[in-house]
Amino acid sequence: MSFAATLLEWFKIKGRALPWRETRDPYAIWLSEIILQQTRIEQGRPYWERFVRRWPTVADLAAASEDDVLREWQGLGYYSRARHLHAAAKQIVAMGHFPATLEDIRRLKGVGDYTAAAIASIAFDLPAAVVDGNVYRVLSRYYGISTPINTTAGKHEFAALAQSLLPEGEASAYNQALMDFGALQCTPQSPRCADCPLMETCEALRSGRTGELPVKQRKLKVTERRLTYIYIRCNGQTAIRQRGPGDIWQGLWEPLCCLPDLPAGSSLTLLRHNVRHVLTHRILLADFYLWEPDERPPLPDGYIWIDEQDIDRYAIPRLVQLLLECL
Repeated sequence: MSFAATLLEWFKIKGRALPWRETRDPYAIWLSEIILQQTRIEQGRPYWERFVRRWPTVADLAAASEDDVLREWQGLGYYSRARHLHAAAKQIVAMGHFPATLEDIRRLKGVGDYTAAAIASIAFDLPAAVVDGNVYRVLSRYYGISTPINTTAGKHEFAALAQSLLPEGEASAYNQALMDFGALQCTPQSPRCADCPLMETCEALRSGRTGELPVKQRKLKVTERRLTYIYIRCNGQTAIRQRGPGDIWQGLWEPLCCLPDLPAGSSLTLLRHNVRHVLTHRILLADFYLWEPDERPPLPDGYIWIDEQDIDRYAIPRLVQLLLECL
């Protein structure tokens, strides 16, 4: 039995039951693919369910405010995904229909090669092979490929191989089978080689290189950044601002993030020190303070006063949520 046929047989028995697999609606499938970028299925699934419940059509999502979309996205991280999702919904509405070719899907904001191939194959059964971390791992191990997957040469090699293996007329099932196989069977750590249906022909298992593949070149340097947040509480109100472009958390809201000149007799209460928050290539270390002045102090440009009880109406980063939890 061929590689593809073996995977399809495995998928019939072991494939995951997921709600977006019960439909061919491209909106629901596109939504799942954007949410699951950089996100585990068990974390992303409730977000997908809330999005389709609140905005059941792409027109509903396009008509929403960006603040509402960001607030519904809160806790998932990588907030540019939410902004791109909202922008792409408006693109689709302007087209008058969901794009049905690989090239047109690829033109949507926030959609890369992998996401376009996933939507095209799953929603429209177009012959487009997906290549993500699971696919890199399965193919590199099975075929014993040591070309680094995060190089241009590696990306081209694996993309060509994945496309050549695509069985005719079964792109949707095959792509999902390959992704599930990498997530459930050929896992990054402790792969289940003993009961693998491909064990007899797997090059990595034969040569004892399962733990060495796939190969990656050295990672980008992780940097640290320090932040100081001051939560102002004054007669039932607090001060926040919306973060602008060109930095982390664009469009999200945060409390005062600089130490103010305190009036005589005023003091800050340290709530938490050195709270660690990890982003992709950056580690944030934050100090949280509480300031309770008798009168509203002047604020730097860009800040507004809101009632404390209304803070839940604003989309905030997870790090700021930690601040609110310790008040």
